[in-house]
Amino acid sequence: MKILGIITARGGSKRVPHKNVKEFLRKPLLAWTIEVGKEAGVFDKFILSTDNKEIAEVGEKYGVEVPFIRPNKLAGDTTGSSEVVKHAIEWLKENENYEADWIIVLEPSSPGRQAKHIKEVAKLIQERDDFDSITGVSEVPGHFSHLKQLNSDDKGVVTRVGDNSILRNLIHRNQDVPKSFFINSAIYAFKTKNLYNGNNGLWGNSTYGYIMDEKYALDIDTPDDWIIAEVKMKKLLKEQ
Repeated sequence: MKILGIITARGGSKRVPHKNVKEFLRKPLLAWTIEVGKEAGVFDKFILSTDNKEIAEVGEKYGVEVPFIRPNKLAGDTTGSSEVVKHAIEWLKENENYEADWIIVLEPSSPGRQAKHIKEVAKLIQERDDFDSITGVSEVPGHFSHLKQLNSDDKGVVTRVGDNSILRNLIHRNQDVPKSFFINSAIYAFKTKNLYNGNNGLWGNSTYGYIMDEKYALDIDTPDDWIIAEVKMKKLLKEQ
């Protein structure tokens, strides 16, 4: 199986301006993703897809290939990941005669992932064929479980979302709540053919949930996320 690694990083971040090149614990946020991607050593090809020359320069400095500058039409707030990945795939096929069986997508806004996570996902790709996509997931804390989410009616009375159960019938001890998971944005993997099987999207018919400890689930989208991620990342680095 040939695996293409793609870092997706656009220049138009509004809530955290210049997020991908902003210094995060003494180096650009983007650098953390490049370094663990290179350390994993699982990619036949490892590229950065960006619309921004400054991001491209940082990418090249830290050793990822930047074969093209993404068109502006693929850098908007509403541009989907599938469009960005498909552009990269088709550019590489047309210009470098390169095709991969799988794509692993890494977003710079999730610096907590480690090289071991990428290696383990690559191992799943090589050893199994009972799914066509993979997403990193982490366990939802019990008090945030869907089984404890509530509606409020026009009188302020709360009941559980979905079945309107009253509170005395709910599970109240967090440790008794059945496990559930959330997509942590740390790593995604897709069979290339998913984009060409009629649904024109990355997700196929069977997605494997690659479970990661919640401490690695850092997803920076706001200034507050940034502050929290720095604190958590410092702790992770001390543990290594």
